[in-house]
Amino acid sequence: MTAANNIEVGKAFRAALLAKGRTVTPTLARNSRLRQGGRMGCLAGALALATFVSGMSVAWADGSGDPTVARDDDGKYYDKSGNPTFNIAPDGTVDWYTYSGYRRFNSECEVCHGFDGLGSTFAPSLVESLKTLSYSDFTSIVVGGRKDVNTANESVMPSFGTDRNVMCYLDDIYVYLRARSDGKLGGGRPEKHVDKPAAAAKAEAACMGF
Repeated sequence: MTAANNIEVGKAFRAALLAKGRTVTPTLARNSRLRQGGRMGCLAGALALATFVSGMSVAWADGSGDPTVARDDDGKYYDKSGNPTFNIAPDGTVDWYTYSGYRRFNSECEVCHGFDGLGSTFAPSLVESLKTLSYSDFTSIVVGGRKDVNTANESVMPSFGTDRNVMCYLDDIYVYLRARSDGKLGGGRPEKHVDKPAAAAKAEAACMGF
């Protein structure tokens, strides 16, 4: 499956979760057990494979380009290319989605990729990976999973395209890691954040089925 197809699968899944009467699929149940039993996947046990873009010429610290905010959609921010981005005030106050991404990452993914995304003995630092990984590549890998085999080891990341605990917060996780990768956000829980926008609460309730 191509990267574009993987992204469309993720988009279709997120749209489907908004439909009434959404049922939990066997894949969702499998991914939930994976997370509870050691979770060798999280966001990307195989994101060491992010080196597949290492030959690219990157003008900015992250693979999505200039993170400067170009558009504000009810407290959710986008850069000039339409990719989700962070917004951090001079006093350190972070936007809601970046704060939400911090919470979700350290709930769902830190067991593999280390606290604050700094990596572990068996999974790479996503703070470093996002310096070359674009938003579309990031989404593709999370949605479709990936396997990387070499003479030293074999890294396998399962697909999270049907895991609502990841997919419903995919952009949040991305903007948090983007802020970390760009050096705009330090480690640990952000001290200050804006209140949760009504749009974010509504979208979360619909996606998670609250």
